[in-house]
Amino acid sequence: MASPAPRHARISVIGAGPGGLTCARILQRHGLAATVYDRDAGPDARDQGGTLDLRADDGQVALREAGLLEAFFDLARPEGQEMRQMNPDGRLLFHHVPGDGDLFKPEIDRGRLRTLLLDSLQPGTVQWGRALTTISGPADGPRLLHFADGGTVETDLVIGADGAFSRVRPAVSPAVPHYSGVSFLEAWFSDVDRRHPDIADLVGQGGAAAADGERGLFAQRNSGDHIRVYIIQRTPADWITQNGLTIDDTDAIRALLLKQYAHWSPSLRRLISDNDGPYVDRPIHALPAPHTWAHNPTVTLLGDAAHLMPPLGVGVNLAMLDAGELALALAGAPTIDDAIRAYEHTMLPRSTETAQLLEGGAEHLLSDELPDFARDGDLQP
Repeated sequence: MASPAPRHARISVIGAGPGGLTCARILQRHGLAATVYDRDAGPDARDQGGTLDLRADDGQVALREAGLLEAFFDLARPEGQEMRQMNPDGRLLFHHVPGDGDLFKPEIDRGRLRTLLLDSLQPGTVQWGRALTTISGPADGPRLLHFADGGTVETDLVIGADGAFSRVRPAVSPAVPHYSGVSFLEAWFSDVDRRHPDIADLVGQGGAAAADGERGLFAQRNSGDHIRVYIIQRTPADWITQNGLTIDDTDAIRALLLKQYAHWSPSLRRLISDNDGPYVDRPIHALPAPHTWAHNPTVTLLGDAAHLMPPLGVGVNLAMLDAGELALALAGAPTIDDAIRAYEHTMLPRSTETAQLLEGGAEHLLSDELPDFARDGDLQP
């Protein structure tokens, strides 16, 4: 089958995260139609996670192409670029305070960014409750999307923007994410200035981190007077069940953690003991580096589906940069095939270089030395 022109093609984006939505938005700005399919029942089906920094040289580049940069600045928190690094005894090692007018990487909550992108799309662009199971059809198309609800959709291009455990990835690559050996446990704090003033003072307006070589803590201010804390450990992925617990055993997990962090300062231990509600288990996975694949004329990947890396501040920025470059390639190429080739010619070498730099980077999250990411406030689970 001859590769169709993008303007006449059926373009399917799998995943309504920042990458998938950015791609759809830029495609629509250039007069190309796209449909986004997402497994969630709706935009508010689950918590969207914590806060992100969007950098001037990648995430903000994509937002400019999407025509949303000024709207982003209206929502963003430049003060969130503040970063503190401490010893486990609570002693401050490093403190970065952003200067006036510093907009290099202001913070925005994932939920607010997603809403900004969703509201920019044409009505009906996103089809909710469509969980992709498999892709069939010849490599040169058309492709057939199979969904968990039994429905199918014929399409000319499948864009896998569906994250770490992508259902699109097997169409181009056998690679699967591997557990890094480091796990996060997420804790939430609400109404912090009134209910948790000591923790609010400890964290400031941005992030605060500490580590002892085996374990760490990272606390991050979110909008709406919220703070999220990530309890970081080198541990088996199933450490909770190995201890005879489930994720719902909040009090027992807390007691176990307090023993493991017994030598830490009381001020930092409050990040474990005073949280509101249950924990969220987030084992850290990564794709092999480098992760590449043979060109396919009807399927490509972006973001974590293409290059899942440790959470050291590059994930959402690379996903949005990928999305912008793919959308612009489709807007300017004579065929879908040509657009994919042009996009992957740039994206794959860039992601390979970055992934190799960050390979094993999850270990840096536990280092008791002052790492570069701490200086930049770049931890982004």
